[in-house]
Amino acid sequence: MKQHVRKWMDIAMYLVAFLMIQVLVGIIVELFFHGNADSNPTPVIIISLVSSLLTIILFAWRKWFPITRAYLQTHPWTTLLWVVVLTLGTIIPSQWLEELMGLEMSEDLERLMSQIMSSPLGYVVIGILVPLAEEIVFRGAILRTLLKLFPERKHWIAIIISAIIFGAAHGNAAQFVHAALLGILLGWMYWRTDSIVPGVVLHWVNNSIAYILTRLFPDMADASLVEIFKGNEQNVLLAVGFSLLIFLPALFQLNQRLKKPRSETTVLS
Repeated sequence: MKQHVRKWMDIAMYLVAFLMIQVLVGIIVELFFHGNADSNPTPVIIISLVSSLLTIILFAWRKWFPITRAYLQTHPWTTLLWVVVLTLGTIIPSQWLEELMGLEMSEDLERLMSQIMSSPLGYVVIGILVPLAEEIVFRGAILRTLLKLFPERKHWIAIIISAIIFGAAHGNAAQFVHAALLGILLGWMYWRTDSIVPGVVLHWVNNSIAYILTRLFPDMADASLVEIFKGNEQNVLLAVGFSLLIFLPALFQLNQRLKKPRSETTVLS
């Protein structure tokens, strides 16, 4: 019983540490810039950059997640390619579901995201550091601990709890749905492999696509799928169907290929 309580306390500690780093870095940077970030993307990018780096350093230093080469030593390159394909198949269905539920980001959050996307350095943050930091925290630390709290046959409970925590940590309803759904996939991949590598790849592709589309089509960043497809709802449904034709075969392939490394040799697991 004491071990279970300790593990729940560890999970709370991981989450608090993750959130506090962002809050404290945000306060310090805002004070340095005197709160003048409305038209200047630099403070927002610095906050995300520094908080992600500090998160990675802290969790590695405290050994709150295992650092091993075990999964990469299995040479899972084809598997990771299927992870990329799977991610491509999630983009439109996820957006479609959010619109069906009537979920929209606030104007402040939209401005925040556009500020990050407006700079090449923003890609370093949103495309590389954030995926790595969040996978370390939510899969490498939180989900890894949750899986120890439940019997193997009930691993899905740990995955769902971690996905809900992951979605809630984004702090808004619009991102919650997308993050929670991705969190289920990310958690499933972690459970199958004991590695954050597939999740980092999925997270990287997902965020990179958002960054690229925003940079290429800034006027369409806030557009709905119906607006993107010129008001033709049938084309929206066709796009969702086409995406599922990408997603489902990729999911089948990953179900066959995702496996834990056989050896326990000791880049990230």
